Amino acid sequence: MGFTTIGQACAEVDFAEEPFVPVQLELTAITVDCPDPRVLAAFYQRATGWEPHPDSGAEFAALRRPDGLVVGFQRVDDYQAPQWPDPGAPQQFHLDFAVDDLAEAEAMLLGLGAVKAEEQPGGDRWRVLVDPAGHPFCLTGN
Repeated sequence: MGFTTIGQACAEVDFAEEPFVPVQLELTAITVDCPDPRVLAAFYQRATGWEPHPDSGAEFAALRRPDGLVVGFQRVDDYQAPQWPDPGAPQQFHLDFAVDDLAEAEAMLLGLGAVKAEEQPGGDRWRVLVDPAGHPFCLTGN
């Protein structure tokens, strides 16, 4: 089920059908690429009042919402800012989902159209998958 556009994906989904959810996904983190994580984290900390994550540093800084969601900012060499809606410099981010069983969740998502990324830096701790639109996202164990 590899969609070429979001419009195509939406046109082919029947939201009236009963949802298929055999594995519960919980969004735990959102990570945004940027040239200076500390600067961007400070901006959003001031804007939201969220607490800085204790492991923040020069390469990765994060904020934690009161409900536990982490919004992270990671340094990217030669960062190019998005020029929305120009796809020449697309938005940079990935989502992390906590699951009870990595293998079961991975199999389900592959069946729904995700692709397992060639690079797997997390070993057994997390998996990197790519959604049908090409956005990477991670599965982590609860």
